[in-house]
Amino acid sequence: MPHSVSAKKRLRQNVRNRERNRAAKSEIKTVIRKLLGALSAGDAKEAQDHLRMVASKVDRAAAGRIIHPNRAARIKSRLSARIVTVAKGATPSA
Repeated sequence: MPHSVSAKKRLRQNVRNRERNRAAKSEIKTVIRKLLGALSAGDAKEAQDHLRMVASKVDRAAAGRIIHPNRAARIKSRLSARIVTVAKGATPSA
């Protein structure tokens, strides 16, 4: 347990930020799951709509350094490639 005033404040900040970061990461995962569900159903149009939401959430998280910017780019790239595959009519790889 922290003893100094500044250490106590730092602990409060860490707890608050951890909750915020967890919520943001959870939102990203939820939207990705929705997108993958649309892809497995073969609905490329709905998946494209979900991709816009994923890109928005991922970019915001990367801007706030909740996730690494390269990870954000990788997520968007991989999901958009899967959408293109489904749109062409092939089955997406896992």
